[in-house]
Amino acid sequence: MYPVLIIAAVIALDQFSKYLVLTRLVPIGDYNLIKGFLEFTYVENYGIAFGMFQNKTLFFIISTALIASVVLFFVFKMAKKYVFYTVCLSLIFGGAIGNLIDRIRLGFVVDFIHFSFFPPVFNIADSAVVVGAIALSIAILFTKEA
Repeated sequence: MYPVLIIAAVIALDQFSKYLVLTRLVPIGDYNLIKGFLEFTYVENYGIAFGMFQNKTLFFIISTALIASVVLFFVFKMAKKYVFYTVCLSLIFGGAIGNLIDRIRLGFVVDFIHFSFFPPVFNIADSAVVVGAIALSIAILFTKEA
């Protein structure tokens, strides 16, 4: 049950934040949350990570759906025995679905979080994917559990 809660939370938080961006940020433009450090900047991302491979929306929809299906299979296959791996995969799956919803609904992904020291603009789904992938990589590399 916990994987479903994690996935739902990531998707809900991601989609709600993007709703706020589209309804509140777009009309006013950029918003400096912490001057010189963190701002919210509306970006329509037609590519993948860091804007690479622009305008391949159908390819991204199909490949994301296929990869997410595999990830979801492992989420439920490992849920009882490998809790940490399952949490990581649930974060990755939730983030992938959050961005997939954007691609299907809008034709692009809404990005808005921008740190001054990190040029790419990203969103909550991206963050969930990255955190899940890094934690999973560390766990695979440094544990003997698998």
